[in-house]
Amino acid sequence: MNTMSETLIRQYAAGEITWSLLQQKGFDNYRLVLAGLGELGLRPPMAPMDGPNVAARERGRALIREALKATL
Repeated sequence: MNTMSETLIRQYAAGEITWSLLQQKGFDNYRLVLAGLGELGLRPPMAPMDGPNVAARERGRALIREALKATL
């Protein structure tokens, strides 16, 4: 991974930039972002637990947790 990509992924993990900005900077596949986060030992940023789409975010996190359990 190049230095610019690493910097952007670290900023994303810290909640400093959004997925939309990553797309503008050339990340066209979220799986690449997730792989980069894993490579750096980082986690995706957590969305606030209030506001719109809370239920959808909770379902999404539950699906990811189940998928991770299935691979272990």
